[in-house]
Amino acid sequence: MEKQSKIFVAGHRGLVGSAILWNLREKGYSNFLLRTHPELDLTDQAAVHAFFEREKPEYVFLSAAYVGGILANSRYRADFIYRNLMIQNNVIHASWMNGVKKLLFLGSTCIYPREAPQPMPEDCLLTSPLEYTNEPYAIAKIAGMKMCESYNLQYGTNYIAVMPTNLYGPNDNFDLETSHVLPAMIRKIHLGKCLREADWEALRLDLDTRPVEGVTGKADKGTILSVLAKYGIEPGYVHLWGTGKPLREFLWSEEMADASVYIMERVDFKELSSATGEVRNTHINIGTGVEHTIREVAEMIQREIGFEGELRFDPSKPDGTLRKLTDVRKLHALGWHHTVEIEDGVRRLYAWYLSNLCPYS
Repeated sequence: MEKQSKIFVAGHRGLVGSAILWNLREKGYSNFLLRTHPELDLTDQAAVHAFFEREKPEYVFLSAAYVGGILANSRYRADFIYRNLMIQNNVIHASWMNGVKKLLFLGSTCIYPREAPQPMPEDCLLTSPLEYTNEPYAIAKIAGMKMCESYNLQYGTNYIAVMPTNLYGPNDNFDLETSHVLPAMIRKIHLGKCLREADWEALRLDLDTRPVEGVTGKADKGTILSVLAKYGIEPGYVHLWGTGKPLREFLWSEEMADASVYIMERVDFKELSSATGEVRNTHINIGTGVEHTIREVAEMIQREIGFEGELRFDPSKPDGTLRKLTDVRKLHALGWHHTVEIEDGVRRLYAWYLSNLCPYS
């Protein structure tokens, strides 16, 4: 990529997209095509094709996706498969039709089988059944990855798929219903601390910034206590889903962005594929290769926030896949390594969370 290349960052307001945009700007790139969802609905095929025909982007980072944690994946299975398939199909096909030079597609390690070998190498994809709780999302992401691979083989495009591990960082989703595990625990434990200390000013500030089921900080105390209790946040303790035993790997989102830009600048599809025989599983895992139990991470968060109440794990709720550690040997061989460890990341994210609390006017 040249510094003045026209770059479309799809999903630039999200966790990954915003980090990619920041990283590109820090490295001197300046010619961006950016559209919010109201400005361009990526599930609308006609709108996407019109956008590409008019703007002719040279490089595309496809970080836009419909995402969420176990609760959201369980409730909105149709949304997860339909929306993600539509976004991917539209953007990848429009990129081919309009001569995009290179595209980076971001998937997720949930594409791997529930019983995948640990750590999970790229070539274990499609070797056994998926985790049921996120199967629709995983199938959509597998389709996107295979679409990139297939367009490369049939049309000679240069589309690369990367599979990041669990991400967290600035601009994360802290919605109690749809967020992923780490930001969800940060918010729940923060609210638990506010309740334990009867800090109603802090509670109302949080709810004004991010209402829960429409309940803001302007609601009466009874309404606030009721909606928080629904999500396991009570004076003195916080309920967390599952047993706390599953092992998870977490990567700071700004490092994911750095790896993505690194790959776009230095790696081509032809370097990832074999010259003979079947070409498959050319994607690249992006992670740390380090894992912790959910309980360990929850306790890190508890210490960082200073919550003196009790963490109660609810084994009646699903754990999801018990372990999914990425094999990052391919990534390391390409020359990229992570630097932010989970303890530092938790500290950074909680600081970011507190600095972005702002009541509605």
